[in-house]
Amino acid sequence: QAKLAESGGGLVQPGGSLRLSCVASGFSSDFYNIAWFRQAPGKEREGVACIGSDEQRTNFADSVSGRFRIFRDNAKNTVYLQMNSLKPEDTAVYYCATGASYYCPGEGLPIGDRYLEVWGQGTLATVSS
Repeated sequence: QAKLAESGGGLVQPGGSLRLSCVASGFSSDFYNIAWFRQAPGKEREGVACIGSDEQRTNFADSVSGRFRIFRDNAKNTVYLQMNSLKPEDTAVYYCATGASYYCPGEGLPIGDRYLEVWGQGTLATVSS
């Protein structure tokens, strides 16, 4: 059974950094595009970043562009979300997701959830002083 598991969340002060991990199991994620979403209390889920199977294609929401980086280690079946210069408004539960037909859209296009069939359980990142 295909599964994704996120980790790396926690409490960090504004301006700090966190690195989230998304580990795939039950399937080889090498050929899959992966997306990161987040949901803050009382807000809609937001696509924040995605990556193609070979790292040649990445995309970021305007709200995190220039501060977040997404990369993958296919040998470890893992995709990472490096979050720098964190702000209180980045506080949210972060989820990774994938699907056999999912394709990370090109830079500047919205990161939607169409074709995302497998979701992790989420990891909470809290940015607060």
